[in-house]
Formats: sequence, structure tokens, C-alpha cells
Amino acid sequence: MSVEAGTGAEAGQGDGLWEAWEPEEATTDGRYSSVGYAPGAQVLVRDELWLVRKVTRTRHDGWMVEVTGVSSFVRGVDAVFYDRLDAIQVLDPRETELRPDNSPNHRKARLFLEAVMRKTFLPQTEHGLAFADSFLMDQQVHQLRPAELALSMKNPQPRILIADVVGLGKTLEIGVLLAELIRRGRGERILVVTPQHVLEQFQRELWTRFAIPLVRLDSTGIQRVQQEIPAGRNPFAYFKRVIISVDTLKSDVYAHHLEHTDWDAVVIDESHNLVNRGTKNNTLARLLAGKTDALVLASATPHNGDASSFAELIKMLDEAAIADPSKYEVKDLDHLYIRRTKTSAEVRDSLKGAWADRGPSQPIHAPASEKELAVFAELASRWIPGDPAVPSASTYQLIPYQLLKSFLSSHEALRETVKTRIKTLDKPPAEKPTNGGRQQMRPVDPAVREAARKAERAALVDLQALVEQIQDQDSAKLAALLDELRALDVGPGSETRVVVFSERIPTLKWLAETVPAALGFPRGTSPDENKPWLGFGGAVQVMHGDATTDQEQNAIVEKFGLRDDPVRLLFTGDVASEGVNLHQQCHLLFHYDLPWSLIRIEQRNGRIDRYGQEHQPQFRALVLTSDIPWRTDETTGQPRTLDDRLVGEKLLKREEEAHKIEGSAEAVTGLYRAQEEETRLTQDLIAGRTVEESIKQSQQSGASFLAGLLGQVGAVPEHPEVPRAVVPTVFGSTADYFDEALRQICHPNPEDQLSLRRDDDGTIAFEPPRDLLYRLKSLPKSYLDEQRILPSKTEPGRMRVTFSKKLAATRLKAARDSSKSQWPNISYVTDVHPVLDWLTDKVLVEIGRHQAPVLAATVDGPVFLVQGIYSNTLGRPTVVEWMAVTGLPDNPATLPLTADLLERYGVGPSMPGRATPRDMAGLKALVPGAVDEATRYLKARENDYRQQIETTLAPYRKRVTHWKQEAIFASGRPDKRGVDLTASRRLSLVKSLETAGDPMLRLLAVLEPLAATGGDTAAR
Repeated sequence: MSVEAGTGAEAGQGDGLWEAWEPEEATTDGRYSSVGYAPGAQVLVRDELWLVRKVTRTRHDGWMVEVTGVSSFVRGVDAVFYDRLDAIQVLDPRETELRPDNSPNHRKARLFLEAVMRKTFLPQTEHGLAFADSFLMDQQVHQLRPAELALSMKNPQPRILIADVVGLGKTLEIGVLLAELIRRGRGERILVVTPQHVLEQFQRELWTRFAIPLVRLDSTGIQRVQQEIPAGRNPFAYFKRVIISVDTLKSDVYAHHLEHTDWDAVVIDESHNLVNRGTKNNTLARLLAGKTDALVLASATPHNGDASSFAELIKMLDEAAIADPSKYEVKDLDHLYIRRTKTSAEVRDSLKGAWADRGPSQPIHAPASEKELAVFAELASRWIPGDPAVPSASTYQLIPYQLLKSFLSSHEALRETVKTRIKTLDKPPAEKPTNGGRQQMRPVDPAVREAARKAERAALVDLQALVEQIQDQDSAKLAALLDELRALDVGPGSETRVVVFSERIPTLKWLAETVPAALGFPRGTSPDENKPWLGFGGAVQVMHGDATTDQEQNAIVEKFGLRDDPVRLLFTGDVASEGVNLHQQCHLLFHYDLPWSLIRIEQRNGRIDRYGQEHQPQFRALVLTSDIPWRTDETTGQPRTLDDRLVGEKLLKREEEAHKIEGSAEAVTGLYRAQEEETRLTQDLIAGRTVEESIKQSQQSGASFLAGLLGQVGAVPEHPEVPRAVVPTVFGSTADYFDEALRQICHPNPEDQLSLRRDDDGTIAFEPPRDLLYRLKSLPKSYLDEQRILPSKTEPGRMRVTFSKKLAATRLKAARDSSKSQWPNISYVTDVHPVLDWLTDKVLVEIGRHQAPVLAATVDGPVFLVQGIYSNTLGRPTVVEWMAVTGLPDNPATLPLTADLLERYGVGPSMPGRATPRDMAGLKALVPGAVDEATRYLKARENDYRQQIETTLAPYRKRVTHWKQEAIFASGRPDKRGVDLTASRRLSLVKSLETAGDPMLRLLAVLEPLAATGGDTAAR
């Protein structure tokens, strides 16, 4: 069967393409059966001519061939054929028909050559980057390294874990890799999975900087999908490139669709949320890993400190990477893992001028007021006594520290915590689990339990009475915060913008109401009685996970990044500490309370201390202090107090040191989860240890080898420069190609057909035709409407593009500075932009069925331009040769076709052109000989090609063999059969990457001499 992609690209429907790797049936000579089609080839199916776009091996239906129509009846139509169901005929290059090209300066032929070169996927032997300089981003070498590693074939699949610390530009690194995969034909179907609150941010970055459009399936996007596709249809088959939140994706609505969908590339951001086996997140990740070729995992905190859990994550990338999940070394991961910090030499050099140096983390001491001291005294005497022998008011050891942490946030937070705890105690006692839970290890006499409950409740009531006496004017931290904000000129009429973090929702809400009023922001009526801060005219925003929807979170983050938006104060919980960009218009951050976690402090700071920050990021932390003695420090003999200096201030200082020395907070403790780190620290405090002792013990624990292992990996590159792909080209620039292609396909010209206009600043505006609009449907409808790209009932649509990086960057900055949208009003044209893709397809069908144009060039005799492609059993090119065959018929020779050789032949915009070849019959007679000579050239080099591929694959074969030997006995319980199956799958995958069968040749064009010469066929 064949399916038009426009009615649902069923090519994505799962046929188990990546679930397991089985050896192909061998031919009689022992080699794998070969694919007969290669991307760029012309094939005849159902008496129509098609251009092959992609070839994929399936389990049951043979080769799946994705094509675009060339002949007039199917021109521009996308379709899918299976060679076991349809007769797919590859055209014999010896029978290629030569056609004259009467276009100006042989424009049609030159465009055709360029289009074939652009559409031909880079072979697996090409490890260089094709698009390193093509994107709307600064040239930062460190941001190219992940793509370099993923494409190096050190791992036979492009699978990688990017674990750079926060702020280094992981989204940009992912964008570079996805574009390179697209250039190699391995990025047609892309799935990006992110946390809900960064969906739009991620989608916008990939479009504005890389021109990769993704369909966003948030609540709005899902509604749109339901309107556009039939009920019950697989949305992942309908849209080829999708971005979706992990919470949405793991819902039952999508589960059965995922099981029947294959991808070329899957990206999972914040992938540390996947490691716990048995969770829905982990199940989802393992499912996706089995349904894709390329897998990109990204996380600044890649594991939870547990070696086995991290091994589970690595297994998704390469199941033969780690033999013993309890212990492994960096050499086991160096083919799929990269982690750098801001202190890495290459990163430091790359970021000069692109990222302002970090400022100090400044503690702001706020001596407790008299009423606050009364609370501290109560906590120190009854809840966390200085003498460990004195019992606490609660038999649950964590409760006192929860109360302390609440109070260190605010009296409002403590009031809510006490209220909630009293409600809990007033509930009938629940049946205890047989294991007693963490805090109740053995059965307790009911009478004893009831007495403890009453005692704790009475103590809570006393504490509550003290808290109720505290008013806003009694809050030392509030007063200190207001003093700092006034000193920074935060207030009405000021441009200064600040983000204030707090762990506690009551604290956030309280601050959002009291701080702006105290600073003089005018207050009106809020449109939402539950959000009184909205009455400050948009100057205040509050974001936290419990009551802020995904749409609200995205809107708040976008507003905070717009210069002209009135927002000046963002009060946020730690929902904004992962992945959110808050640095565009802000460089001031306050910790109103301090997490008991180095990781969380680092993540918060990373929201404004990140790539692209133009001003020195500054951090301040409100530190509530008490003068009530609590315990004596056994090391120094000095009194210790039960306040923010006990934990928070020490962690603030240690995080700052970690940034300068270790490069990341995780490397300090060996713990990679904020919650685990806080729990560990609290338990150590209960046991009487200090913060310093707790950190030291973490470093010496079983997790310490992970801390040392994962400090920095891949930070020292093998060579200083990232290799670049070498591909011949006919045009001096992509902009030149764009201009001439439009003039070729538009009649009478693009100015009339598309109403195209050019501005002096580099803007190109035109009316996108329907077939181009179809390719843009992945973008948010709100964006298409906002930019007026879609036609309305009264006006045609209008698209604005540019090839000027300077103009595009200016417009991107202007968008961030606006008050309406962070989407720029102009699109930067990269080499993977849908406009270029549309143009290239148009150009390719300008040359008819099985035809090659003839050009008059500065050559001594006929030159036949031939393409040769070897493929592997997966249908992907292993070797691509561009050849120029000369000297026919008597002295045939083949030269590598390069951009320099084309220039020497005079193939360019200034070539004079010739409507009628001088000796068409003579040229046609030489076609079979030209193809034979090109075949001979390729066959003579087959051993070199094979050796090149073997040199690339051999290290991984050796790695698998070594893994197999270690894995059998690593656990002490040998699972030889399971290990053998894994090794067999990996080696079969490697085998499938070897070249299979004969090369496919295609005659692209013929160059004939401008004038009669001794080598001219017409003179013979």
C-alpha cells in the first residue's frame, strides 16, 4: 500500500524498527542483502516517477521507501511505498536521457545539481558537522562537542547523555545535533519530551535559532490536533516532529499510540526524572528508547547518587556499556556521555564576552525581632533541645525540623505548617503498616501513642500562639528584603527586575501582597480574588507548582523575559529552578529562604546565571539570625544557634566555592537529587552532626565514586577544532541558492507570483503558497496568526525571512524586549528551514523523469557528473562519492567532484549558457561508458571504503566483547543467556552498519565544451 503523507504519515507507525536488531538474511555469497534504493534516487512506481527521500528497513514489508512525486500527475505529493507490496523500479543510469537546458546561465541545471547535493544524506563515514556555522547562535565550540561525539560512531547509534551544568546551553547543543541528524536523514521524525513549564521555551528556541518546527502538544495543542485529525487517529503519525511534556505523554491517552510509533530521534530533557525503575517515567523512557534510533538525554543532575539507578539510564543509551551496575569507570561511558562546567578550559574560553562573570552570593543578616526570638526560644527548648538527652515535643524526628524550616521561611509558613500538623493529629489514627514506615519501626502501645499525640498537640498550640503574635512589622527578613530592594531602586518607574525564590507557598503569597505595596506600586482591583497581587497592574507575578497551570507558567516566564512588560517582581517556588530561563531581563536574585540543598541553590542561581546573561548575576540570601545559645560546637568550642546560620548560610557559601573549584554542587556531596540531599542532611542534624560533617560523610559514602567519576567528562577534547563535513556546492551561499531557485520556479517572477519584496535591512517578505503553508503547520497557530503568516478572509498571508544573522539577532532581542511576544517577527533561514526544503523539492522536479541536463562549460571535452552511493542494510548511505568522469571514450578517468573543480569548470551564475547542445547524439553515446567508468572507480576503492568503515566500527565491537566477558560474572549470579542475547543484539547492530551490495549510480549532468576542441565530441 501507499499512503500520502498529507493524510497521515503512516511511516511513523511502529513496525518494530528499533526494538531489536536481528541479522538480515544472507545472500549466497554470505553478504547481507542490499537495499536497491538510496535517498536522491529516482524510482518508478505505478507508472509514476518519484524521488526517494528516505529508506527504512521494516520487519514484515521489506523496505519502506518515502518519496516525493516528480512526474506531472503526482508532482509534489509525498507518499510511502513498501517494496514487498509495490513494484519499485530503480532506473538504470545508463539509460539516462540527456536534455538541453535553455534557462538563463543554465540556472535550472545548476539549481538541480545543488538540490541533489543538499538532498543527499551525509554518509555514516562523514563525522564532520555540516551546519556548524549556520544557526542563529554565537560560535561556541563547546556547544558543538555533543554533536561531534554523537556522530563519531563511537556508539553505533547517535545516543548521548548531555550532562553539562546549568546554563551552558544544552538546548542549543540539542538543536545542533538534531539539525545534523536531519542532514543525515536520521531526523525526519523527532519527539522532544520536556517538563511542562519549558515547552514553549524549548519550541521557540528550536524554531528561532535552528528553524526546526515542532508541534507543541500542550493543552492548547491537543485541542488543535483534535480539530485537525480524525478521532482515534495516532497524532504521532500525523505530525512528524512533536514536543510534549512528560506528564502529558505518560497519560493513558497516548500509551497505545506510543507502542505503535517509531522515531528517528527522541530527546528527553531533565532526564534525571527517569531513573527510578518501576515508575511511569522510567517505563515511558524505556519504551521510547526501544522505538528510536537516536536518543538524546539531557540533565544537569543526571543521577540520584545511586550507581545502579544511573546505570539504568545509561542502559537506555547502550545496553552493553556497563557490565557491573554497582561499579563502573569513566571509560565505560566516554562514548555516550559528556559533562562540562563553567570552569572547563574550553567552556571558559568560549564564553568570553557571551556570559558575564558571576557575582558573589551575599548573605543578608536579619537579626530576629523580639517576637521572632520567642519562637526560636520555643523551638530550641521544646522541639529541638540543645541537649540531645532531652526529649522533643514530637516523637516523629523530622517534625521539629519541618517546623524550623517553615519558620526560617516566614512566620506565615510556620503558621500554615502548625495548622496542618494539628489537623493531622486530630484525625483518627490510621492503621500502621506492618513495617511501621520509616518513622515507626515497631508497634507502639495505643495509650503511649495517644499520650504522645496529646503532648505534641499541646506544644503545637503553644507554638501557634507565639506565631499568631507576629505581624508583618515584626518580620526581620521582610524589613531586610525591602531595604535591599529599595537600595537596588526596585519600584514604580524603575526598570530593575528581581526574582525572589521561596520554598513555601504561604511565604510567596504573603510576599506578593506585602512587598509591592511597601515599595509603592499602585494597587487596584485584582481580576482574581484568589490572586490579589494581580491588582498591582502586572508588576507582580507569582509562580508555584500547586496552583499554577502549565499555560500560566509559560505565560509568566514569557512575560518576565519581555523588556516592555510591566512585571518587576517575580515570586517563585522551585518549579522555576529547573530549565527555566529568567536571565533575559534580570540579573538580580534573592533567596528569601535557603534550601537545605546545594543542588537546589545551584539550580536557582542558574536561572539568571546562564549563557547569554549580559550583566553580572548577583545573588542575595536573607539569613534570619538569633542570639539564643543552642549547642556548643565541639570543634571550635563556640556556641551554635538554631537559625539560618546552622545550615542555610553554610550551604550558600559552599555552593559558591563549588562553582569556583569543583564546577558543580553535585561534585561536592556525590548526591544528585535535591530532596535526597536535604533528607540526608536533616538526618545527620538529628544525629548530632554538623553541615560540614554531613558533607564529608557524603563524600566518603558509596556515592563518592560517582562524584569523582562525574565531575567533568569529555571536557578535554581530542582535537581543538570540531571537524567540518565536506560537501560540494554550486552556489556561493544559501542566500544565492534561495534567490535563483525562486526565480526558476516562480512565473513570471517571484515579485509578481509571491508579491515578494526586499527591504534594505535584509528582510525578504512574500506570500507563502499553500504547499509551503502545509510545511509550516507544525508551528503554533498563535504564532502563525500573530505574524500574519496565515491568510485571513480579507488579506493574504505574509512571511518574513532573512539570511542576515545580525538582523535576525536584532529582531530576536527586540521580541524579548517587547510586551507582547518573545517570538521574533522575522525567521532566520538556516539550511534546514522549511522554506529551503520546499524550494529544493520544487527545484528537483524541474528536471524530468530519468533525465540529466547538459551545460556548456569551460572544459576541454565532455565531463559527466555522476553520484555513487553505497548503503548499509538499514538503507542509510555508508559512502557517497561525487565524481567527474572525463576522457571518454579513449582515455576515461574519474576525478573527485569538489566545489573547486566545479568553479574551475566555470559552473556558476556567470556561465553563458547554451540552449542547444552542440552534439547531443555524441554525448548520449558516451553515457554508458561514463557510468561504467564511475563504477570502475568505485569498485577499485571498495577495499578502502570497507577499511574506513571497519576502522570506525572495530572499537565498539571490541567494547562489546570486553563487556560480555565482564558482565557474565559481574553480579555473582551469571546470566550467560541474557548477556549473550544483549551482545548478539549489539553486534548485529554493528553488522547492519557495514556496506551491503553494489553501489547505486546516478548521472546528474553533462558538461560540454563552450567551443569546439580536439576533445569535443562534435569535432570528432
